[in-house]
Amino acid sequence: MKNRPLFVITNKQITMNLKKTVCLLLFSTAVFGAAAQRFEGGVLVGFNGTQVEGDTYKGYNKPGLLAGAYIQTDLAPAVFAGMEIKYSQKGARNRQDPKNPNPEKYIMRLNYVDIPFFAGFRTSETISVIGGASLGYLIRATEYNEYGEFPPQDQKPFNDFDLQPFVGFQFELLDRLKLDLRMAYSVLPVRGKPENDLWYWRQNQFNNVISLALYYRLDR
Repeated sequence: MKNRPLFVITNKQITMNLKKTVCLLLFSTAVFGAAAQRFEGGVLVGFNGTQVEGDTYKGYNKPGLLAGAYIQTDLAPAVFAGMEIKYSQKGARNRQDPKNPNPEKYIMRLNYVDIPFFAGFRTSETISVIGGASLGYLIRATEYNEYGEFPPQDQKPFNDFDLQPFVGFQFELLDRLKLDLRMAYSVLPVRGKPENDLWYWRQNQFNNVISLALYYRLDR
């Protein structure tokens, strides 16, 4: 008789656990917010430079829109924490060489709703170091080649959830305006390894993102 594993973790169980984690974090943030004495909040807009590790291409060649809102509070004179909710476009693109007589086109577009939680430390009056983790839910995924969007039979499913630890810097530009530079990398696969190597996909795939955004404060 073959030995059977004691525990089998299914994709459904992973999805349920992630949903529970999101609810718990949102509840914790609400409780924390009710106890806080001072808030700052506003809107943000910017762009992502993205690539997907595990495909056959390199470079942050896929630009994407970034927009949403944030709220944060001071925990100490130099320490703050908060959360965001934002729409974030990610993915990958093959940068085509015009000298190639048969250029190979490939574009992956991944649209997420992200909920980052972060903490920051003010190193000076104008510069802060931040770090945290972002939970993402995939709302749309499409892939294209030189013939257009992949037909349904060629579409390979993506995972619904993404988890990206991140680090970055914030720069105070004006009284209400700051610039946020952030680097993030998925720790959960965007999509698992294919059964057979494909021309555009050979390993587990992970989002790799550099973002730049302007934050405008509305509470003053």
